[in-house]
Amino acid sequence: MIQKLTGNELKRIFNETGFGFSKSLGQNFLWDERILNMIADDALVTKENTVLEIGTGAGTLTRVLAQKGKRVVSVEVDKSLLPVHKQTLDGFDNIKVINADFLALDIKKFYEEELEEDFVVCANLPYYITTPIIMSLLESGVKFKTITVLVQKEVAQRMAAKENTKEYGALTCAVQFYTKASLCSKIPASCFYPAPKVDSQVIRLERLEKPLVDVKDEEMFFKTVKAAFSMRRKTLANNLIASFNINRETAENIIEECGFSKTIRGEALSIKNLAIISDKLYNILNK
Repeated sequence: MIQKLTGNELKRIFNETGFGFSKSLGQNFLWDERILNMIADDALVTKENTVLEIGTGAGTLTRVLAQKGKRVVSVEVDKSLLPVHKQTLDGFDNIKVINADFLALDIKKFYEEELEEDFVVCANLPYYITTPIIMSLLESGVKFKTITVLVQKEVAQRMAAKENTKEYGALTCAVQFYTKASLCSKIPASCFYPAPKVDSQVIRLERLEKPLVDVKDEEMFFKTVKAAFSMRRKTLANNLIASFNINRETAENIIEECGFSKTIRGEALSIKNLAIISDKLYNILNK
């Protein structure tokens, strides 16, 4: 069992196993234990928690999560990392690595077979699949406690944004509909190997007992959100006309009857405001 996994030790393992980094998989690994412990602490991992890690990578974060948590179930798509894990995860009896594409899994079935209620998610996510993974978890309905992920700093800031800011958008609304978002540690690009071109930030999403707002139809709510931000420079009325195939009079009446100016833009509306618009649209389009 490797007691301390240094950068030099990790490079030796990569060379010994013949592992080569895949640009298509967005592989950027961390090995600094101080940084890895910061991420696990941001995730509030304790001995009470089963941890789901998405993207085992070299197993560096997996090791720390196993030390702090009760059990770690880690999903890794890259088969070429399995020989690396035999060395980096040797000696840990509370880690299970599953070679699979997380986005191809039946999450509810996976939850029933491998996890337990109030499990926590902690992951260093490849930038290109950050949003699909988070949305698949949020929309699955499984009872996670928190999702804590290290992502591109700008993406983290979008998830935690407030209305009337440039970061606020459809991703903000989707995330905050289901969770409370908190920005945590900032991780500079220089901490990764190989170093990405942008800095990263940890964000923790705490599952709400029920969605932030009650809506008549969740599908309509998310269609409304998507429409509101589809063309940011245009007014909400113009975006509703384009997205729902309604005329200007109808679109402007909907907005004004909900108590807003007919010239308002989507970015000026809170999630609760957008819920009011979506309910009104639902009533009119389902007459």
